[in-house]
This record gives sequence, structure tokens and C-alpha cells, in this order.
Amino acid sequence: MPAGPWLTPAFRTLNQPLAAVLGARTAKPFAALQIQTLGDLLRHLPRHLMAGTELTDIASLVRLNQGSDDYLALIARVAQVQVAGQAPRQRVEVRLSDGSGGLDATFFGAPHLVKYWQRLLTSAERGLFAGKLGWFRGQPQLVHPAFVMMTEDGLVGSAQNTRIARRVSRSGFIGLYPQTAKLPTWTIAECVDLALAGLAGLADPLPDWIRQAADLMDLEQAFRAVHLPTSPEQHEQGRRRLLFDEAFATQVAMAYRRADVAHHTALARPTRPDGLLAAFDARLPFALTGQQAEVGRQLAADLDRTRPMRRLLQGEVGSGKTIVALRAMLTVVDGGGQACLLAPTEILAQQHARTLSDLLGDLGQGPLVGPDCATELTLLTGSVTGAARAQALDRIASGQAGLIIGTHALLSGQVSFADLGLVVIDEQHRFGVEQRNALTARAAAQPHVLVMTATPIPRSVAMTVFGDLDLVTLTERPFGRAQIKTVVVDRVGRPGWVERAWQRVREEVAQGRQAYVVAPRIDAEDGGAAAVDMSSVVDLHRSLGSGPLQGLRLGLLHGRLSAGDKDQAMAQFAAGQWDVLIATSMVEVGLDVPNASIMVICDAERFGVSQLHQLRGRIGRGGQAGVCLLLTAAAEGSAARERLEAVAHTDDGFELAQTDLAQRREGDVWGLSQSGSKSSLRLLRVLEHADIIERARQLAETAVARDPELSDPAVADYVREIEALAQTEIDQAT
Repeated sequence: MPAGPWLTPAFRTLNQPLAAVLGARTAKPFAALQIQTLGDLLRHLPRHLMAGTELTDIASLVRLNQGSDDYLALIARVAQVQVAGQAPRQRVEVRLSDGSGGLDATFFGAPHLVKYWQRLLTSAERGLFAGKLGWFRGQPQLVHPAFVMMTEDGLVGSAQNTRIARRVSRSGFIGLYPQTAKLPTWTIAECVDLALAGLAGLADPLPDWIRQAADLMDLEQAFRAVHLPTSPEQHEQGRRRLLFDEAFATQVAMAYRRADVAHHTALARPTRPDGLLAAFDARLPFALTGQQAEVGRQLAADLDRTRPMRRLLQGEVGSGKTIVALRAMLTVVDGGGQACLLAPTEILAQQHARTLSDLLGDLGQGPLVGPDCATELTLLTGSVTGAARAQALDRIASGQAGLIIGTHALLSGQVSFADLGLVVIDEQHRFGVEQRNALTARAAAQPHVLVMTATPIPRSVAMTVFGDLDLVTLTERPFGRAQIKTVVVDRVGRPGWVERAWQRVREEVAQGRQAYVVAPRIDAEDGGAAAVDMSSVVDLHRSLGSGPLQGLRLGLLHGRLSAGDKDQAMAQFAAGQWDVLIATSMVEVGLDVPNASIMVICDAERFGVSQLHQLRGRIGRGGQAGVCLLLTAAAEGSAARERLEAVAHTDDGFELAQTDLAQRREGDVWGLSQSGSKSSLRLLRVLEHADIIERARQLAETAVARDPELSDPAVADYVREIEALAQTEIDQAT
């Protein structure tokens, strides 16, 4: 269904550009918060809702925001104000308190400004302060926060706003909004008030029967309840309505997708007993695990049907998803079709091409080189240009290439397939539903689809992000995979442990094994820093080579190297020419070096839980026990340190997935959240709101059954909303 024009008055109102409501100048700073329309603004909910007489729990706020770049807001008592320093370089030092803990705020300026701030800060006992959390000598502080003081007569301060006073007197609560440096919470509140003033008489887009079945308040009432509540209960009721709207939009779009697929026909691709797959299986140097064989049979049965396969393969790190996917691809080639594998990054696509080429041998070099059943494997990425690109496009269009590996370049309109029978999408969480469909739409007949993820998926996530797919799981690891011991190394509190980490690397190398050292950045954040920047692979390569790892053969791998240099570095490490490979997270997937037994991850707190789990999956692949050392400066008790301890505690990817999802956003459902556009999950948390998602799914199924042609304008607009988001993602990705 094409996006827009909106059919219902409510969607037309809420999808007005924000500039049309607030004016271009006022609306411009909201872009940093991905707020582009009136509806976006009204769905930008307060992070904290506080009574006007309530004080913020400072200790909890600091703990939640440690390491974050977010601007925070708090209501606190001004416990102490003093002027320090000598003119003309004076400062005002303020101690903010919640009665049990405190936070320092500092203001620097000329003497006349110092006197002005001192007078304002002592004009009332309590104030609302907003700014970026920083650290000085190990202690948290706010530097130059914007503030308003709460007096009995109203508000005074460096950002006076009488609307806040009216809000408190009207509802008794203050909403503290997620903000930026140029857009403090009180400015957002003022703009929300302007938006609410124009909502009178807003027609509810949700059909009455759905609203009654889900026991929801109407939309206009919900917007007022979340921004200007008279009680916490009213705020929660309004929030529940907005959460349901978001859940229903994704679920009804998914439901129509499922219904649409059921009406299409795919070409059956039966397994041949004497074809390419049989030749490949005969050459495999290892036996498939029981689960790999069983999942392979399930996929083969799906491919042998005329109903398009829509499968999600989730597999634990090291469970052999690639082999399972390749065997399905070979089945389709045996049936006269083509199979393509879509990877989210160029380096991963190149690694997949290399891995599959090694597995296939001459079976992937075409019948002129290999046996009659052989096919050609072609790689198409953004860096493939000129004659090489033209040649790849010709091989794909003619059908000469039965196996195609690529990135978003495969979504380009220049790519034409001869007979696309199977689409395999790796690292599915980095792609959206619409991007899958952009590729499958290129086929003359509906292709089968297999999407893969190494991030185990709770049921609520599967319902939301993968609701149009049937789930199949791999948890069994191939024989010979060794256990990996993971240890958190506190490089601040126990610097001696860091020295021991490098000694462990030398010990492993002395036994004929190899090591990875992984860091999050390519270059140092401060090129003039005297100390080694543990986050920079370039700095580590230099300092380790002249220090703790002197005399060892050190390789370097990062994203700025040319494609040829990357290939060479990985090939040399795999061949044993490097003792230690110092790399960014690009080694997270695809690099298989059985001789690697130890990994040191520097500044490990900068990586996500699932990413750390993937990284350590690179070691212990040769039968010997692996050691993963997580070097960190994160303080004990911090959220970052808790993530690392969780990774060290277990190697169960399903357990870690729960931890990971509890601490981050789920990403975009319909497109690439990395693209910078707004996410289709602005409010919804799939773990926290599983009950709302389940109810929305039930009602979405009923809606499709009652209206299979999507003739109801209100339901159609919910689908259009999702399609519009998805198309934006497609445009940006290609």
C-alpha cells in the first residue's frame, strides 16, 4: 500500500509538519530528537513525572545516566551557594540536594554574572535544573545547567517560563522531558502546550470496536492525560493508549503481510538426490549436528511447497547457521533458481563470500571449472564498481550466478535476477520488513525467505519484530567447540590485572596459539594524550608492539583499510602469520580461526551485551579452552559494569538476550534504526509491554478477518503510517 495521502482527519492532523504548528525557527531544534510532526511531539513523553513538591532521587538519576550523553533534568533543593575564585575568573558553586544525596553544579562567568546567578539561586529553596552530566575528580556535576527557581509567586531563573507554573497549579505535576542542550525541558513543555491547544475535537482514528475491546480512552484525552495529568493513574491510562496505538500499527501491518503472503505462490524447489547439495554434503569434512540436520529437513520441506517460505532462523553463537543457510541455498540452485544472501555491512558480505567459497571449492566456480552441477558465486557490494560491477550485474541477470552475496547494493533498481528463488538475510535485526520486501519484489514469482539472527529472541520480540515469520531455532553447538572463560578486568581499580592480561596473551602465543585484541575505535580520541588510549586500535598496535607484546607478530585490522588490505590482514591471521590481530569489532562475525584461543576486549563497556557475546565466539573454535578478558574502567555498581558482569556470568545467548533487550531499545521494526530516521517503536518496549502487544495482535487479526480488503480508512491509515516509515528507511539505505 502506498504511503499517504492520509484518509482520516486525525492522521492528517497528527502528521502535519511541526514547523506548520510551531513555526520553522521553533521547530528546527526538535530534529535532534527525531521529532518532525505534531504527532511526534505529542508522543514525546516525559521521562519523569513529578509532583511540584517532590524532589528527584539524585543518586538514582546519576546512576542511570552514567556514561550517557543525554541531558537530564531534576528538581532539587539548593543546599548551599558559594562564590569561589578571584575576579575576573570567578565561579558559583552550588550544592543540590534531595535530602539524602547531592550533586554539585558550577557556573563560570564575569563578576556581574556571578552576582546575578547568586541572587537567583538564593531566591527560592527549590529549583528545576537541566544540563549534561559531567565528571570532575571522579564526582558527578552539572556545568552551567539551565535552571528556574520555584518561588511561591511563580518561577524565576535563567530560563523563565510561567507556563510551567501554570502547569503545576493546573495539574499538580511537572513532566521532565528528554531534552538536548538547545531544547530544555521547559521549552518542550511550552511547545507541547501549544500543540495540545490545537487538538480540541480531534476525531479518534481507532475504530470504536477496537477501543472498546481494549478498554482504551480516546486519543485526544490520552494526549492530555500523559502531558497534563491530574493523577499518576490518569497519566498511566493515557500512556497505555499511546502504547496500544504503536503496538496495533505494527501488528495490523504484520497481519496484512501474513494474509498477503498466503495469497501468493512460489515455485517449489524439491531436493535433488544427485545435485549440487548432494555433492556439497559428500565433501563436508564434518558431520552435521542433530539440530542442523533437523532444521535442514524443515527448510527443505518448506522449499518443496508452493506457499512462500517465511522463516526466521535464530541460532546461538557458533551453532552453524551459515551451513544450514548454504544448504538451503544449494537446494534452490538445484531447482533451477538463484539464492542471494543479504548482509548488513560490506565486511560481513565479503567474509560470507570468502567462507562460502572456501566451503564450496570448485562447486562455486561454475561448470567450466567444477563439476556439471556447479554454480557461480558472485559478490555485489557498494565498493564493486566499474567493469567488475557490470560483470556481476550481467551474471546475476543471466542466471550464470546461482549464488549471490551482497549488501544493500542488492536493493538497487539496477539489480535484475533471472530467477530469484530464495532470499537469505543475515543479522536480521539490522534490516526491516520493508527492506526484505524490496528485495523479494524483484523476483518474477514470490521467492522463499530465510532470515537469520544470532541474537536469541524472546516471544514478545518475535511477535513484534518478526511477526510475519515462522521461528526455528539452533542451540546445539558443533562437536569440538570448547568452553570460554570470561573475566572482567578492572583496569582502574586493579591495574596489575591489565599487565597480567598481556602476560596471558604471551603465554598463549608461546604455546603456538593466537590472540585477538579488540577495541571500539580506530583512532585515539585525543591524539595528544600521553597515556595509551585503550579505545584505539591504532594506538594499541603501536604501544603494545613497543611494550607488553614486543617481539610478537602483530596484525592490524580496521574499517579504513582498503578492501585488499582487509582481506590480506584476515588471510594472514588465518594462515598463522600474525600472533595477535588488533582489530575493531569488524571481527565480530565471519572470521573463523580455530587456532585463536584468547581475546582481550579493551574499553569493553563501549560494546553491547550481544556484541560482546558475538566477539568472544571468535575464540575456542579449535577444541582448546578459550579465555576472554573484558578490560574496563566502568565503576562497580554502574549499569555498564553490570552488563559486563552479565556477559562474564554466562555464555547462554538466550539469557544474555534478555539482559541486552532490558537495557537498550529494540531498534526499528520496519527499517534500519541506524539510518537516523525516527523509529517505529518510539514508546513500546517489547519485554515490558508484552501484554499490550499480545492484545494488539489479537485485535489486528480480527481486523484483517473483518476487513481483508483494507477498506476501513482508519485501519488503512495505521498501515500507511508503518509503510511511510519503512519507505523512508528504504530510500536512505539505498
